[in-house]
Amino acid sequence: MELRHLRTFEAVARTLSVTQAARELHYAQSSVSDQIQALERELGVDLLDRSQRRVRLTAQGAVLSEYTDRILTLLEEARFAVARPNTELAVGVLETVGLHMLPEVLSTYRSQYPQTRVRVGQHNRGELYGAVRRGELDICLTFGDPPADAGLRAETLAEEPLVVIVPPGHHLAERRRVDLAELAVEPFLATEQGCGFRAMFDGAFGGVGRKEPVTEVSGIGTLGACVAAGMGLGLLPLVSVRAQADRGEVCLVEIGDTRLSTAVTMTWLERNSANPNLIGFQAVLRAQLAA
Repeated sequence: MELRHLRTFEAVARTLSVTQAARELHYAQSSVSDQIQALERELGVDLLDRSQRRVRLTAQGAVLSEYTDRILTLLEEARFAVARPNTELAVGVLETVGLHMLPEVLSTYRSQYPQTRVRVGQHNRGELYGAVRRGELDICLTFGDPPADAGLRAETLAEEPLVVIVPPGHHLAERRRVDLAELAVEPFLATEQGCGFRAMFDGAFGGVGRKEPVTEVSGIGTLGACVAAGMGLGLLPLVSVRAQADRGEVCLVEIGDTRLSTAVTMTWLERNSANPNLIGFQAVLRAQLAA
């Protein structure tokens, strides 16, 4: 099977459209059709069901699609592994982890492995896991559980408590602990759907009848500033708001009837487990974040 045929088939299988696949690949539609037919002749099976107006995968096409995804992912990993020097470590983090947890870890790692160049990228959870799968990142650090993926390995480093932040002068500011049911009637801010912090909010309040936050913001820095300005309350990991509370910009309130926390997790590609740069970095993470 030719690689260009597999790339073309992947585009058709993903978009379920010969027209859209041709547009993405900058091919003529006839070229896309010819390549798919060449694959079908080579394999001796129909890969696409052409009996209806919209393209559909046959059972054999669905099987090949899974293998094609794995083949192309492995090729991307190989490309990045060969192109990147073996003295480099690529780390991906969420904004909060990068700001509050990573600096000390990087300082320690740099002192122990001065020959290794560390490259740090900041993305959302989905982008981080995708970059690890493709081999663009050696490891990522996130809150919450990683996706179920046979190619990935993950380890929980610590549990970070979740706390409620309220603006100074709020009627709950002097309370040390407040139950979820009482908090559920308060106006809350939260991050957007798809963000890990939004999942924490929805998970915490889903059982007490709360439906939606009153305001959605794009990042926890903005969320904390909006709480300080009196726009509502927020539910966030303690590490992300401790400094703001120390400055008196917000007040911390613990949830009284339950202990909410989120895992601090490192995730890496299983095939990359023997990378000595990665092994050293993981050792530093365990020593400092699990302490």
